Amino acid sequence: MNREILMTTKQPSQSQEQQQQEGEHPQSQSTTAAQERHDTPPQDQQPRYTARQGGGPTSSHHQRKITLIPLVFLVYFEVAGGPYGAEKAVRAAGPLFTLLGFLIFPFAWGVPESLVTAELASAFPGNGGFVLWADHAFGPLAGSLLGTWKYLSIVINIAAYPALVADYVGGVAPAIAEPGRARTGTVIGMTLALSFLNYAGLSIVGWGAVTLGIVSLAPFLLMTAMSVPKLRPRRWASQVKGRKDWRMFFNTLFWNLNYWDSASTMAGEVDRPERTFPRALALAVVLIAVSYLLPLMAATGATDASPDAWVNGYLADAAGIIGGRWLKYWTGAGAVISSIGMFEAQMSSGAFQLLGMAELGLLPALFARRAARTGTPWVAIVASTAVTIAVSFLGFDDVVATANFLYSLGTLLEFASFLWLRAKHPELKRPYRVPLPLPALVAMCAVPSAFLAYVCVVAGWRVFAVAVGLTALGVGWHGVMRVCRVKKLLRFNSAVSADHREADAAGQTV
Repeated sequence: MNREILMTTKQPSQSQEQQQQEGEHPQSQSTTAAQERHDTPPQDQQPRYTARQGGGPTSSHHQRKITLIPLVFLVYFEVAGGPYGAEKAVRAAGPLFTLLGFLIFPFAWGVPESLVTAELASAFPGNGGFVLWADHAFGPLAGSLLGTWKYLSIVINIAAYPALVADYVGGVAPAIAEPGRARTGTVIGMTLALSFLNYAGLSIVGWGAVTLGIVSLAPFLLMTAMSVPKLRPRRWASQVKGRKDWRMFFNTLFWNLNYWDSASTMAGEVDRPERTFPRALALAVVLIAVSYLLPLMAATGATDASPDAWVNGYLADAAGIIGGRWLKYWTGAGAVISSIGMFEAQMSSGAFQLLGMAELGLLPALFARRAARTGTPWVAIVASTAVTIAVSFLGFDDVVATANFLYSLGTLLEFASFLWLRAKHPELKRPYRVPLPLPALVAMCAVPSAFLAYVCVVAGWRVFAVAVGLTALGVGWHGVMRVCRVKKLLRFNSAVSADHREADAAGQTV
């Protein structure tokens, strides 16, 4: 359902209500919303503009199916998927700082971003998520740029999972661990196969995430329980040789605990998002913190390995030391299962982001096409798969740093959109509202924003150059889409692109 709620107190006319009750065609609903958006109320009574809450048109056959439990596990896989990939934090700074990081960071970083996501996802319950927020706060250019940053960070992040699986499988099949045809074939084959699974439908992906989450967490629960007699707290104080690599530590920590807002791009597919999103995010924060902290405490406290031994895949070795070979293989298989869950969840997020941008008129209408049976945005899935394969063979560290940098830029703009909408449009209907005044919200966003700025500063010149180039590409893409709208070179969502064509004709960029 594409619910149109105006920021003004104006009620819809009886004829409009009757049309909606009788099943008006989605495009007609969006056209009505776009016309309402251009109404000019008296300035002494209304805000500067009226914002259309929700996404673009949805398919008439499509119904929301994502409920609380599947959404919790989709968020879990968007953000974490288990402690796999956290090994380099131990290698970079030692066990103690790693444990402190995974104890503090989910709450200092995850809670503020979750609160922002819960409020805005319930206020704008349409596909596209954060793109909608920036578009309504600052205009089409901001929405397009935020979409570019976040989308590229998502697909770059997705590209790391097949490579991570290859690292774990390499413990059993060494040929896959080394560069060569076997590894290349494994990475490409897995990317194609998992992308095809995403085509099955978001409901299947959601309940599949529940199953994958339970199976992948099981060996860590066993490892934690079996490690208790072997724990020696002094091992948590082991030091790294030489200087600590803080850049690698924070990049690994951040990479393992970001993307809290990614599920918002599927808000149009969620049942009662105003209730479901806040609850799902609260449960996910606790689940994610525990899923990292307990296995890392067990593995660092029950084995004598130095921090230098902590490379990708070491958690499986630690499980073998604690519980035996069977637990090692189960943990290694859990890495594959977890990576499948993360791939599926984030591919869904990226695809529905493209669909939402198309419904908003920021991308051609082609990207909003859905499969007739499953309702999945198949064109967006194909495009995301192609981009993922293209970046699959970057180095793991480069993938992490570049994804973090782009995500940081996007999240800073996201926080700005949140604060701007609160300050300028306090009367905007928010089914869930963070129970804090504006100064407290500024302070809440300041802590994660400072960390985001740090991630950008320590990224390194190569990552910075890539990010600048991709940002320029995003601005150029927005300009190309603007020309295509004005000259009608491509087909856009007719209801919403009219808004953008007016802004283009007036020379507005935001």
